[in-house]
Amino acid sequence: MKEFRSFLAPQIHHFIRYRQASQRWNDSSYEENLMLFDRYCLENYPEGTALTQEMVDGWCRQRDTETNNSCRSRIYVVDSFVRFLNGRGLSPVQPPQIPRRERRTYIPHAFTQEELSRFFHECDHIPVINNRKETLIRKMTIPVFFRLLYSSGIRMNEARLLPRENADLERGVLDIQYSKGHDQHYIVLHDSMLEVMRRYDTAIGEIVPGREY
Repeated sequence: MKEFRSFLAPQIHHFIRYRQASQRWNDSSYEENLMLFDRYCLENYPEGTALTQEMVDGWCRQRDTETNNSCRSRIYVVDSFVRFLNGRGLSPVQPPQIPRRERRTYIPHAFTQEELSRFFHECDHIPVINNRKETLIRKMTIPVFFRLLYSSGIRMNEARLLPRENADLERGVLDIQYSKGHDQHYIVLHDSMLEVMRRYDTAIGEIVPGREY
């Protein structure tokens, strides 16, 4: 868990533990946005001792550069945090006004076979720069990561935040515990993908032993 540094830190930690226990916590978006709110309070209210309406409204106000949906994503966890405090009598602050969800209008791109071949060719030819460890890890990880997405249909965050202990490489089953809507489900890997992941697990384990993800 990242370090929260504002006067809200103790309450934020209680909130996170509550959400995790309820299996309603998403590290990829909630923690980042809560961290940004924590930094906002630290920088703008360094002498603050209690959450105020001004703090919440100042952070949650929709920005000129934001759509309704991007604003919702940014402030959702702060809204939940305020409601958590209110429900325990720890704050009189009103939850922020959340913009109405907008219907998405983009059209997904259907890749041609040629585009897919070119894409995976580039994944397989990522260079290692000056033998730096991070570039070696990138070269090993990216081809496997995108093949996993392509072959299984799982979401980006599901693959990126998959704990190693939730990948059963004996039976070829992934235990996806945190997904859209926080619904746990299982994914059975294709035999070819399973073999790729077994080789990757062995190779990356020599570079990053004891890794969590």
